[in-house]
Amino acid sequence: MSENDVILKVNGLKTYFYQASGVSKAVDGVSFTLKKGTTMGIVGESGSGKSVTARSIIKLLPETATTSGAIYLSNREGNEQLDVLSLSGEDLRRMRGSEAAMVFQEPNSVLNPVYTIGWQIEEGLRAHGMKDKKERRAKAIDILKKVGIPEAETRIDYYPHQFSGGQKQRIVIAMALVLNPGLILADEPTTALDVTVQAEILDLLRLARDEFDASVLIITHNMGVIADIADQVVVMYRGHVVEQGDVESIFYHPSHPYTQRLLAAVPRIGQKLVVRDVDGKPIDRTSDWHDEPLAVEAKGLTITYPGHLMQPDFVAVDGIDFAIHRSEVLGLVGESGSGKSTTGRAIAGLQKVSGGSLNVLGVEMNGVRERDFKPKRADIGFVFQDFYLMDSLSVRENIMLPKILDKKSAKECMEESQKYAEQFGITHLMNKKPYELSGGEKQRVAISRALINNPDLILADEPTGNLDSKSGDVVIHTLSHINRELGKTIVMVTHDPKMASYCSRLILLKDGMILEDMRNGGDQEAFYQEILGKMKEL
Repeated sequence: MSENDVILKVNGLKTYFYQASGVSKAVDGVSFTLKKGTTMGIVGESGSGKSVTARSIIKLLPETATTSGAIYLSNREGNEQLDVLSLSGEDLRRMRGSEAAMVFQEPNSVLNPVYTIGWQIEEGLRAHGMKDKKERRAKAIDILKKVGIPEAETRIDYYPHQFSGGQKQRIVIAMALVLNPGLILADEPTTALDVTVQAEILDLLRLARDEFDASVLIITHNMGVIADIADQVVVMYRGHVVEQGDVESIFYHPSHPYTQRLLAAVPRIGQKLVVRDVDGKPIDRTSDWHDEPLAVEAKGLTITYPGHLMQPDFVAVDGIDFAIHRSEVLGLVGESGSGKSTTGRAIAGLQKVSGGSLNVLGVEMNGVRERDFKPKRADIGFVFQDFYLMDSLSVRENIMLPKILDKKSAKECMEESQKYAEQFGITHLMNKKPYELSGGEKQRVAISRALINNPDLILADEPTGNLDSKSGDVVIHTLSHINRELGKTIVMVTHDPKMASYCSRLILLKDGMILEDMRNGGDQEAFYQEILGKMKEL
């Protein structure tokens, strides 16, 4: 491979974080080369250093980080090679966006809720010298059309909350593409998206490569995504590259034991799916929850988001009926924009009900006052895909927070936090701050916090969305255990067919309406295949 064929060369990259608790060697001697016009995947479990590697490439790191080694980035024309680690100030700002752009795993962390998406796309154009307003708007509309946003001329004036999760990710990709960079860094771009939208986002990255002539570096824990889109693979483990090569070689002839374990965790057609508790015993999902009293009941449930700037109201949930029994594990599944997350948030008391009836743990949510529902909040545990941890508190303090707010004794707070930390394997993290953790570690902390008050009902919104397969299995096992052993009711919002197959029942939503109510007959493998079939029909 000649130097003219290379867009990115990383040599001996080390990224260390210096904290009061010591030095964390997030990336420790990573080297690889990315060819122009190709897609490379960096894969590994949470904490492997893959996301830190991507952020190091554009120097998007906190002040506590130090980098060494070498990162060379060629411009699109191939007539200049940037020494990234030496860049600062105006040169660094100019490189970001014009030469390399990043697509983050969580669009809400990028999109500002108080500005229209058009203004935010145009911001990059303004920063790089495009002064003509009409030209900026025309370019923003054009890029929105290219990433598949319908009615772009109108929706350019919409705000982020008026788009589904999949559409937000499309907008973030549009923001990355608008300056036509030669390198796109995509950090878990399909995380927390349903299978249909995942495929569409991967198609957009192919568009970036094939029509925009950009090289793509995709960061993921999903080996299926790597197989679908990547030409080359870099496998990372604990800050090191353990194996790299072309996709075919890695998938069919993996040499490193860690790569072999990653591939073994990928669900395959015909592979028996079995969930076990923390003691390794298979968990029976056919327990008789049908005769239990109702925990949640909806009749004609309607949820509407008000329109803005003369736009009509949007009906997210359109008059649906369902019931959830105590001790049941119910899954809400569907494409982005189907209404599944909105329904879940309404059950949790986080979303106002517009019409119909929604009874949660004996409280009618349509017109409920906060003071009437407040006593029930302690009976609901929340597990979100975005963690919502407080960076100013330690991991232990984050876990204890619900009990501290409930004015429990220091002894009880410490004992309960330690119990869940041991269950999730995070005892060694208790004195760290959330910003020192990987995504998988953050989610385990968040789940521990959700469970510490021993709630009757647990709302899990994409609980494994940001996790690798190993960490995801820990979450699945724990939720299954507390359902089976403690009789907890679990409402799970998910796009993941594997996760959904652990539920006792699924409600499949489309366009705010119930498309199908699916029961798990006890054969998890058969249920998994049934879910895959239904989701492909959407």
